[in-house]
Order: sequence, then C-alpha cells, then structure tokens
Amino acid sequence: MLRSITISGIAALGLTASAQAETLRYAHFMSANSWQNQVIFEDWASAVEAESGEELDVQVFPAQTLGKATAGYDNAMTGIADIAWAVPGYTAGRFPLSQILELPGLFDTGAVGSCAFQKLYDSGALDEEYDETHVLFVHTHDPGHLHTSDTPVRTLDDMKGLKLRRPTQVVGDLLENLGAEPVGMPAPNTYEALQRGAIDGYMLPWESVESFRLAELSDYHTVFGFYALAFVATMNKAKYDSLSPQAKAAVDANSGQKWAVTAGRGYDEAGAEVLAQLREESTVIELSAEERAKWNVEAQKASDSYIAALDAQGLPGTATYAAVQGYVSECEAELH
Repeated sequence: MLRSITISGIAALGLTASAQAETLRYAHFMSANSWQNQVIFEDWASAVEAESGEELDVQVFPAQTLGKATAGYDNAMTGIADIAWAVPGYTAGRFPLSQILELPGLFDTGAVGSCAFQKLYDSGALDEEYDETHVLFVHTHDPGHLHTSDTPVRTLDDMKGLKLRRPTQVVGDLLENLGAEPVGMPAPNTYEALQRGAIDGYMLPWESVESFRLAELSDYHTVFGFYALAFVATMNKAKYDSLSPQAKAAVDANSGQKWAVTAGRGYDEAGAEVLAQLREESTVIELSAEERAKWNVEAQKASDSYIAALDAQGLPGTATYAAVQGYVSECEAELH
C-alpha cells in the first residue's frame, strides 16, 4: 500500500485513514520516489502497523509537505509532525556532541557510522540534546565528497575561492581550512543554487547527487571523505506517551540499532550504484597520495579545533570523540 502523502493528498488524509487506527504523521524531506522514502520510511511504517495489530496507521509525508527540512526537529517537538526525520546540524550549535559524527575520517561506510552513532545515543551521552522528543533511531550517511559544476578539483590550490554548499557549520569550518568559501543551505536547495551560479559546487554523498538530480549540473567529482551527516528519526513526546501499550511496543520494537543500520546501509548501497554511473558519465577525480596527505592534515586540524571548542564550553568533546572512535571499531567488527 502506498501511503506517502503528496500535497494534493493531504486534504484527503482524513478519508483514507482507518476509522479505528490511530494516525502517526511521519515527515521527511526526500522525494516520494526516492529510495529513502521506501527503505527508511515506508518500510518502517509497514513494520509498525503490522506489529501494532493495525492499531497504528503511519502516514508518510515526503518532500517537505509537512514542514521544511530545516525545521524538522522542531516540527516533531511541537507536534506539527508526530514523527520527523531531521538533520541536527541544520540548527547550528544545538546538537554539538551529535555533530562529532560529522567530522572527517571517523568511518568509511554509512552502516558503520550509523551503528556507532546509535551506540553513542544508547550510551546516554546525548540525552540532554534530545530531551524534548522521543528518539526512534539515529544514523549517518556514507562519507560525503566534493562535486563541482565547471572546475575540476585535484589539489588544495584548486579549492581556493570556490563557493561550496556546506550542510552544517562544522563542515563549513573544514571547507574554510581547505581554502573554500562555504555557503550554508539544506540539501533540497542545492539544485537551484547551482543552476543560478550562486555556488560552484557542493558537499554530498554519492547517492544524493542522484536523489537531488544534481548529476545533470555537475561535471566533476572529487573523492575525499569530507564528512558524514548525522540524522535523527524522532517522535513527539506527548504523542508517544499517549499511545496504548501495544502501540508503544510496536514503536519500541522498531527503534534503535536495526533501523539505524538499515538507513546507513541504504546509503552505502545506493551510493555505490551512483558512483559507478558517475564514473561512466562524468569525471571522478582520485587525489594523489601526496595530495591526500595534505588534505588529511587540514581535515584533522578542523576536527581538533571542533573538539577543543567543545571542551572549552565545558562539554565532553574529547571523551565523546574517543567514545565514537571506540564504537566505530566495535561496529566494524560486528558488521564485517
């Protein structure tokens, strides 16, 4: 059953929902025909509905039809959506420990990054960051790379002065270290900005080049794991608390590590397909060993600076960074 709600379908929601089932409105910003809509959202909805004995009816609202990408977390907190898939880093400074997962070089795949992020959340280290909502699961995508429209980037010197879309302030600081001019915007705005020349390129994982139709505007793709974006699927607290024991059990059974890894692995699999296609249709640039070493030095500087800033604020930056590294090692062994 296709349950994603488009703009034209929102008005009919009351007619389509079961009279007996309680409706949960699940909002995200990917398109209705994206793999995320099926694998992360529709499949989750089907699992919860089945395990609740059809007591719950999960309606998925894709493509920002129930709130902008930048407002996802607040929409879940205030009840505009019952559940939202959000990017913590779209609100600078609000989720500082979560954004440690964005730092470069921590992991190589979305599955491992997601596993490590979920372990960090399960440890209780992030309780204060998400205390306004009921978190279902957290995850990351696979490492993001650099994509440009007209300028091939093979060296640090090639980065100088390029206006590049950055997803969060943490990634923006890294780009500044590398000599670029970061421009902040959520992923859905990238196409228009690139098309009108407001930016020269952007930072995204491989699959997002396809998901946001950016391949048609991008001739060059430089392989360097700049960052991995953190995501959270989270629920309005009052809505969760109001559920019956059976409905709560269904939600709880579909929270945590299983869905974290499902989401991360989805990015890995979709990304591998897009990368293979890009290698055939455009120019994929691999840095030389000497050049990569230079980039790694600058990337580590950005990581060290971010962790030091957290420590200076009285937050456990160093301890959390070390914990993430440990969780990554555990997840690499568990997911091997």
